[in-house]
Amino acid sequence: MKASKFSDAQKAFIPKQGNDGVAVAEICRKAGISQARGCPDRC
Repeated sequence: MKASKFSDAQKAFIPKQGNDGVAVAEICRKAGISQARGCPDRC
């Protein structure tokens, strides 16, 4: 299995921001990922 390129802190940051009501586009911009990768289960 390929190692994740995201740190544990980054993995925790993304769902926390979503739960706080931050827009997906803003979360993805801050995390440096595309929106398509950022929300595969919710879009």
